[in-house]
Amino acid sequence: STQSTGTTAKDRKSNTALNKAARSGNLVTEKKYGAGGNTQKQIQKNTANLDRETEELKHETVSKDFSTHLREARAKSGLTQKDLAQKINEKPQIVGEYESGKALPNNQIQMKMEKALGVHLRGKDAGKPLQPRGKKK
Repeated sequence: STQSTGTTAKDRKSNTALNKAARSGNLVTEKKYGAGGNTQKQIQKNTANLDRETEELKHETVSKDFSTHLREARAKSGLTQKDLAQKINEKPQIVGEYESGKALPNNQIQMKMEKALGVHLRGKDAGKPLQPRGKKK
């Protein structure tokens, strides 16, 4: 973009060009309101607290009891991990994770496993057979 004076945008921004324009009175300066207001200069207050934090945070995985009951119930019913996985429409890796205690608890999957094996896997009745529900009238 060239002006009638034949200068480029870069030339107009140089110090010599600005000084020349200021001397001739062709310079208009505007102070931008709130300019640079998006910078994060202050240090977060929680930084020191985070530095002092020594506890290692981990996701809660399924209990040892659950994985033990699951392993025993699956063995008792004569199913492989793959068979159980097919029965509950999940991947075999998921059954393996639950049995090794590495899985993140998911109520739906746990309920499907309980129904497929016919055994309570959690709670106070863990390890006991599921009671058939009474017929609704």
